[in-house]
Order: sequence, then structure tokens, then C-alpha cells
Amino acid sequence: MNQTKSQASDVTTTRTTPHRGAAELVSEHGRTTIADTVVAKIAGMAAREVSGVYALGAGMSRALGAVRERLTGGAGTASTQGVEVEVGERQAAADLDVIVEYGVSIPDLAAGVRRNVIDAVENMCGLEVTEVNISVDDLHLPGEEAAEPQEARVR
Repeated sequence: MNQTKSQASDVTTTRTTPHRGAAELVSEHGRTTIADTVVAKIAGMAAREVSGVYALGAGMSRALGAVRERLTGGAGTASTQGVEVEVGERQAAADLDVIVEYGVSIPDLAAGVRRNVIDAVENMCGLEVTEVNISVDDLHLPGEEAAEPQEARVR
């Protein structure tokens, strides 16, 4: 943050370093904070928009997430599944666990996911994205469907 004091008046001006989609999160009128979960949801949605991404999250976390979602009715957990973020005052970083469709070029997919996540977070939040780390945890094969958790036979 650059602060300059005007010689003509005693007013302090706060500026952020401009970047694509820059928004002033700290100004003379106040501070805007963005929760980690908000950035995680944006990153997750942006990653899922890329063709070739089958799902986010490692196998066990996806299974546990599906069970938790059914038990609690929590739709919010699915949108952040497989997404970890760190959010500062002006910057954010994301780690994504991705399951890729068979036949898709993984380097091309990773570049597309990275580009989409950076664009979405920077444009919607005004945060500079310093890194997007992608871990390809599994490959979805044609005809292979995600195992749905079985309902209990006894109630």
C-alpha cells in the first residue's frame, strides 16, 4: 500500500497496486475483507467450468463429502470440495485436487484451469492470485460412474 500526503491538504490517500480486475480493498473509506470460503467457492466454480474436469477432490474426500452433504443437506461443502485457499489482504493462492476425464491433455487442462481460476478470483475479488497449484488425483474413465453412497438398509 502506498500512502502519500498531499502538501496542499492534510489528506492521506491509500492506493493498491493496480492489476487486472483491481479493486480497492483498503481505502480511506474503510476495509473490505473477503472470507476464505468465498474465494474457495469462486475458485472451485471456475475450475469446474473447464472442459475435461470431471470433479474436484480426492477419492476419499469426495466420498465423505457426498455422505456429509446427504446427512446435513449442506450444499456449500460441495462447492469447496477439493479446494484449499490462502487469502491475504491483497493476494490469494489456491490448491486444487482435480479428477480429469480420460483422453484430455493434462498440461493443457491445468493451464486452462489455472487461467480460469486466476481470471475469476481477480475479477470478482480484486485479489492478485499468486499461484494456483493443481494436483491431478485420478482419471475418470468412460462408463465409470462415481460410486453413490448406499442408503442404509436398516433405519
